[in-house]
Amino acid sequence: MALTTNQKAYIALTATSIIWGTTWVASKVAVTNAPPLEVSAIRQFIAGFIYIVFFKLKGEPWPSLKQLKPLLIMSFFLLIIANGFATWSIKFISSGLAALIAALYPLCVVIIEMIFYKTKNTIATFIGLTLGLAGICVVFYDNAFHHNSANYLFGVVLSLIAMLSWGIGTIFVARKKLNINPYYGMGWQMMLASPFIFIMSLGAGNNISLAQIPTQTWLALGYLVLIGSCIAFVCFIYTMKHLPAAIASLYAYINPIVAMITGYLLLSEKLTINILIGTAITIFGVYLVNHSLKEKPTSELIENEI
Repeated sequence: MALTTNQKAYIALTATSIIWGTTWVASKVAVTNAPPLEVSAIRQFIAGFIYIVFFKLKGEPWPSLKQLKPLLIMSFFLLIIANGFATWSIKFISSGLAALIAALYPLCVVIIEMIFYKTKNTIATFIGLTLGLAGICVVFYDNAFHHNSANYLFGVVLSLIAMLSWGIGTIFVARKKLNINPYYGMGWQMMLASPFIFIMSLGAGNNISLAQIPTQTWLALGYLVLIGSCIAFVCFIYTMKHLPAAIASLYAYINPIVAMITGYLLLSEKLTINILIGTAITIFGVYLVNHSLKEKPTSELIENEI
């Protein structure tokens, strides 16, 4: 029996939830034996190249100089800082914690709008903010006891900076409308970001030649580019087209859970009852905040995916 469109959409939603959750673990594998910023630069270049070639073959015009300026700004916040630092952070912290911190960006959006745009929020928004922050504190506290890396705190700071940058970039995207296919634009953002991230990697002083990058890293990069950046986006687009937005956005709350479980199973990352409770509290808080954002102009959020 042939599947209905609705059934296909739910399959696509499931695929998006699982794939984008596992990309955090794939990134962890990729940076284990390779410089994280160099890994991020390579990923953005290959994925951006694929996107640009695909849409050029479909007849998309070259972006104008007027379009390139906001694309570069989005590239800076969403990819150079957000993705670059997030990839760097999982060198030092668990993939599950990194995914959970990244999921906090709606809270960041609300706080930024409250401070700079004087927006008004509901009681549910403030409850969500409180729960989200309380939950992440529980996860952070419990993780700290199970992490022996001297750079653990540095990794958490990198992850928080990445999340903050994603929040800023999200607000910019929502307020700056571009007359360009958003996924073609994403390809250009990736392509623009890759040389800057590579320069950052050179500045960190730990680059290696392409020949020195281990097979394990290349396999992880292949998964991140082909499955995480290409197939998952196709599934995401299909989901957004055929399911209500409230249902299509559910994957954002599933991603951290998938990252934690996958990290536990494949990388032996710690997963305690306190971490699970803190994660549940955080995700519920983010849900409350995200639900309140749906009523505002900035509701057109780009969901976070490493």
